[in-house]
Amino acid sequence: MKSMCLAKISAIIPAAGRGQRMGGQGNKLFLELAGTPVLLLTLKTFENCPYIKQIIIPAALQDIPRIKQMVHDNGIKKVSAIFEGGKERQDSVFKALRVLGPEEKQVVIHDGARPLLTLPDLQNFLEAAEGLGAATMAVPPKDTIKKIDKENWVVETPLRESLRLIQTPQFFERELLEKVHILASRQGFYATDDAALMEWQGYPVKVLAGSYENLKVTTPEDIFLAEAILQRRRGVST
Repeated sequence: MKSMCLAKISAIIPAAGRGQRMGGQGNKLFLELAGTPVLLLTLKTFENCPYIKQIIIPAALQDIPRIKQMVHDNGIKKVSAIFEGGKERQDSVFKALRVLGPEEKQVVIHDGARPLLTLPDLQNFLEAAEGLGAATMAVPPKDTIKKIDKENWVVETPLRESLRLIQTPQFFERELLEKVHILASRQGFYATDDAALMEWQGYPVKVLAGSYENLKVTTPEDIFLAEAILQRRRGVST
């Protein structure tokens, strides 16, 4: 039986990015996959997870009214705050941590642009992360990866067995994550994700199994692939 603390996790869904690699199609979070906006698909998964207590969304200022309407129209009850995010994703997460009340002890962070995370995968991840200070979902790379120098000469071929492609969700003890965010803010240090901030300060991060279908919608090609995956899932379930 899982601890009751798993029913008190706060989810942060950063949604302030502009999706510049989407080729001028506007905010990628409002693009539709099989008729449903990307962000709404993401929110529904967290809404339906019994371990999630609340959802908070740092967003671009101009998108806040549209997100509020989306939440209202689709009965997303767990959203407790939608507010203006920061210039960078890291700034948005830091602001979100400050919005949380002091009683919130655990947080999970998930990209708004990863709409194909399934409810079973989310629940399995949170159960496996219970008791850890930091954990991230990830998958092994399928291709060989080369490390190159500034002139594009190969300098190393790391063993694939030791590499992982990092995804979200990422789970953290709130106190530890806020501590490293404060230090990063003071020192002007930016990392590509919150797990890297933990690593920066020497905290261990556990890598847990992810899914290759948990892709991030970043380019127009991702939209086609994500829609095909979603249509296949819906076809199987009907």
